[in-house]
Amino acid sequence: MSDGPSHRVDPKLLEVLVCPLTKTRLDYDAAAQELISRAAGLAFPIVDGIPRMRLEDARPLDDDRAPRQTP
Repeated sequence: MSDGPSHRVDPKLLEVLVCPLTKTRLDYDAAAQELISRAAGLAFPIVDGIPRMRLEDARPLDDDRAPRQTP
């Protein structure tokens, strides 16, 4: 999986995407190539620049790969 410029998510797309479970906004973790739903505690992968928004594709944020929050 590449996180180079060709695989960046369109900022306009990020404005309209919401968590499929909670319908709340998502945070973009560019380094991990994931969309984070803090409300649901899930991270949705971005594969080849395409967000995978199915609950089956998400991983729990308590996973050891969870992004660290900055104070």
